Amino acid sequence: MLDEKRIISLGQKMYALCVIAMGIQQLAHGEISPNFLPLALATNPLYKILIYPWGIAFTLSGVAYLVNRKGFGISLVYGWIFLFFFIFIYAPYFIFFSEVGNQFIQWAPAFQTLSFTGSSLILAGSFKKDDPPSNSLLRVMSKLIPFGGAFFSVMLIGYGLDHFIYAAPISTMVPRWIPGAMFWTYFAGVALIGAGIAITFRIKLKLVGILLTAMLFSWLLILHIPRAIANPLAVHGLELTRCFVTFGFSGIGLLIAFGWKRSGE
Repeated sequence: MLDEKRIISLGQKMYALCVIAMGIQQLAHGEISPNFLPLALATNPLYKILIYPWGIAFTLSGVAYLVNRKGFGISLVYGWIFLFFFIFIYAPYFIFFSEVGNQFIQWAPAFQTLSFTGSSLILAGSFKKDDPPSNSLLRVMSKLIPFGGAFFSVMLIGYGLDHFIYAAPISTMVPRWIPGAMFWTYFAGVALIGAGIAITFRIKLKLVGILLTAMLFSWLLILHIPRAIANPLAVHGLELTRCFVTFGFSGIGLLIAFGWKRSGE
């Protein structure tokens, strides 16, 4: 019989390790991950001031998740931070300033920022709740915990659509030793969209969460780790970042299956 408490703890720790790894990576590269802010802002003086405080704070928040210290409150804080990044930085950037904002695939980092909002809410819902937050903003964010799956699913559905709109270039990411690259490209697109819809409407969460974890973790082993080994520093360490994020979101899949249900209690 499954020990749900241990699975929830595993999911929390997987996401915590993702956050710690990304925080250290940002400190090592001296930049904020494009999952959170566009690299085009790197010339802004404020961006340069924020790099190291953000990297340190992000790393320490991962440590707090790992040891389960104030995880509920910290998750709510980051829920607001990531939502702020999406609404007031990424969305305006692509709509008004970026020359590639009309290309759907270019919105991938923005969708991933929103998925970190969802991850923070799902993570908060998985921790044993402290007393209601005294801060009004955190109380508002705590009310959004049941919608964490919807925020997270924007990325799943967006990436799924990319598999159809940009099927040819995405199919080249399938390892050559796996036959039927186009089939797997479309199959993954259907799986991502289906998972996003199911999670948004809370349909068969345990089954969908387990399947999502299995799919993401298989991609980590088959796709992302080999690519990261081949090009660990290419494109600002993008392949390493994909490893960290895929590992962390595999943990979120476990929380969707076993831990997020607490948010409805």
